[in-house]
Amino acid sequence: MGESDLKTELDALSAAMDRATETLRRLGEENASLRHSREQLAAERAQLMSRNEQARSRVEAMIERLKALESSG
Repeated sequence: MGESDLKTELDALSAAMDRATETLRRLGEENASLRHSREQLAAERAQLMSRNEQARSRVEAMIERLKALESSG
């Protein structure tokens, strides 16, 4: 194997390492972004579930008041 073949091989290896490093960096950023999105969605879901429960409680209270009015009237 000649010196130029070795240099070509080392250059190719270096380029492959650069691509792998860039891919790793990009995937790390994407992973962090996805984790952040997941956290936001979980918080939004919890908030929506709480609002849903509050609405359910209000509707049940209205139904009870209507039943009370109906039975007293």
